[in-house]
Amino acid sequence: MKKPYPNGPRINLFLVIAAKLFPSRFPPVDILEFGVSIARKYGDLLYYRFGPLHVWQISHPDLARQVLVEEPEKYHKPKMVKWGIRPIARDGLITSDGALWKRQRKLMQPAFLHRRLAVYGDSMAALAAAMAESFKDGEVRDIGVEMSKLSMAIVVKSLFGSDLPCDPDYLGRNMIFLLDASASRLTSPFRIPSWLPTRRNRLERRAVAEIDSVLRSLTLAVRASQQERDDLLSVLVAATDDDSGQGMSDNQLRDEIMVLFLAGHETTANALTWTWYLLARHPEVEAKLQEELHRVLAGRLPAYADLPNLPYTEMIVREALRLYPPAPGVAREPIEEVALGGYRVGKGHLVSINIYALQHDERFFPDPARFDPERFAHGWEDRTPRHAYLPFGAGPRVCIGNGFAMMEARLVLATLAQRCRLTLESPDEIKPVQLVALRPATPVRMRMEKRGTRV
Repeated sequence: MKKPYPNGPRINLFLVIAAKLFPSRFPPVDILEFGVSIARKYGDLLYYRFGPLHVWQISHPDLARQVLVEEPEKYHKPKMVKWGIRPIARDGLITSDGALWKRQRKLMQPAFLHRRLAVYGDSMAALAAAMAESFKDGEVRDIGVEMSKLSMAIVVKSLFGSDLPCDPDYLGRNMIFLLDASASRLTSPFRIPSWLPTRRNRLERRAVAEIDSVLRSLTLAVRASQQERDDLLSVLVAATDDDSGQGMSDNQLRDEIMVLFLAGHETTANALTWTWYLLARHPEVEAKLQEELHRVLAGRLPAYADLPNLPYTEMIVREALRLYPPAPGVAREPIEEVALGGYRVGKGHLVSINIYALQHDERFFPDPARFDPERFAHGWEDRTPRHAYLPFGAGPRVCIGNGFAMMEARLVLATLAQRCRLTLESPDEIKPVQLVALRPATPVRMRMEKRGTRV
């Protein structure tokens, strides 16, 4: 008789809690390494208990396709994910389900159509060029901090088309604080209610209130404006449902803008940070990138129309996203009992698709630890199992801003790489750490060398 569950590890909840409470005495758990190691040991579908939680980990493209593409209606976002993010995102796309999610997704989709992306591209390249001008030859900066500033400026410009009524750096710090608060909730073995007056909860409520104030004032300004505008917020304000003719309420706009801030700021900043880190460690790849940029652009700023002529730039970004996917995993919760891999997965169990393990699997990506942009040369989709590469997810809930993010990463890379050469201050390998997004565990300190390119 077949066992009710596949094989999997035994988790000592006491040791997990002890590592959280006494990190100096107990070694911390490397969540990324843990997920990869158990996938290699127990297989493509495994099961374990974490306290009261039943966890099923997937690390095979066919199973990922079943959950995300073939049977998405059988799952919704897990309660634990909603609990971790809802205090910030409330009822935005990242936490909503059912009819609300379908309505909001439909209303937001036109803002991210390809014909609109060109509108945002010029400002992305201009902001990246301005950052390059701010660098002093020979100075050392934390490239993660710089990419965070740049991605925040791009999000602000694309969302609002104008300057904020506050310091963008201050807004960025608040956003990072809120992301860290969400990560802390998601990884904590204890559920501390958000209404308890702890210091972190008070600081989080204050940060949310300050961002809400900014978003409300900007939304009111757009609603009152008589001018035709191309920014994302204006497109969302004007969007109406085909059936009811109604648009989004101010509260719903707030929630969706907050999601765009969170997703558009943190994930792209980390993807670019890892890209610079990889280029600095692989000068032969950087040399090929320089050859393409010189041949296609000859020193001028890149534009959206140039992207089809910059295939190697795209290959670099895609390979960086493979090695360091911004979202290293995605989780779903069955609405009712479902069949998966020959087993019955109970209602309320956690189905975790380990994207990091998938994208580091030698069956799908030979020599998976090697940085090799050539994996993504022309025809890569035909050579790679369809759902082995999931940096933006898949199915109906694929990241709505994936086209925007890929455009931003390529334009920023092309602009900065023309103007600067970035070298690592330390030869030491930098490990990734899994929070809400995949971040470097330590600052990525890089020396700026100006190339002297002028537009």
